Parts: sequence; C-alpha cells; structure tokens
Amino acid sequence: MTKADLVEAIFEKIGLSKKEALELIEILFDTIKQSFLEGESVKISGFGTFIVRKKAARRGRNPKTGEDIEITPRKTVTFRASSQLKAVLEKGNV
Repeated sequence: MTKADLVEAIFEKIGLSKKEALELIEILFDTIKQSFLEGESVKISGFGTFIVRKKAARRGRNPKTGEDIEITPRKTVTFRASSQLKAVLEKGNV
C-alpha cells in the first residue's frame, strides 16, 4: 500500500477531497516523524506501537571482502503489533 492508496481510501470512505486527504496524511506522518526525532514511541490503540531504539556502535564484517569494520551508533524504529491486530491477522478477516 502506498501513500496514494491511503489518500484514495480516505477519499472513498470519508468523502474528503483528495487534496484534503493528502494533507491529512502528511500531517499525520509529520507528527509521527517529529515524535521519532524526539525519541518518543508512537502507540496506536488497536494497531500497534512504533518504538525508537538506539543501537550502540559495534564491530562488523564486510561480507564481500571479509574486512572488519566499525558500525556506527544509530537509531532505528521497530514495530510491535497489538494483540487485537494479531488476532485479526490470524483470523484472516481484515
């Protein structure tokens, strides 16, 4: 599913114009991104939680050359599905 697909779904189900639906999606994504930049998790009830995790620097290996390299510290986002989402997926009735 793409951003355009989300806009289309909002257009069809709610009746907002496509421009308004796109603005709504952009505001939502910008708000979520800002939360990530501040190190906050984003919890959407009934769907799941996006968690910002800090990974420490570590030693790694270039698989192509076998050379040892230093992997820099970084932040990543992980997702944990809620129990309600897991139940829906197991039943296959989305």
